[in-house]
Amino acid sequence: MGSLHQILTMILDIAWFIMIAHIIMSWLISFQVLNLRQPIVAQLWYGINRLLDPLYSRIRRFLPDMGGLDLAPLVALVGLAALRIILARNAVYFY
Repeated sequence: MGSLHQILTMILDIAWFIMIAHIIMSWLISFQVLNLRQPIVAQLWYGINRLLDPLYSRIRRFLPDMGGLDLAPLVALVGLAALRIILARNAVYFY
């Protein structure tokens, strides 16, 4: 059962990394450091968007309209941190 705990932790870590990469890429694209006309950047950006859009769209349904400010990634990161804490506090049940 200890391996199940490690697998769940690894999945949360991968999701955390993908979300952080998405947030950083969105800033770099907004400040025109990255250009979506470059094929590799565009493929990576659209791939990450397709991966995270189902999660973000569910969160956006419950958030009020903030104009141009998107708080869905922040809520998702807080949710992942909460899941990581819950998993760490209950790790004794996996062994």
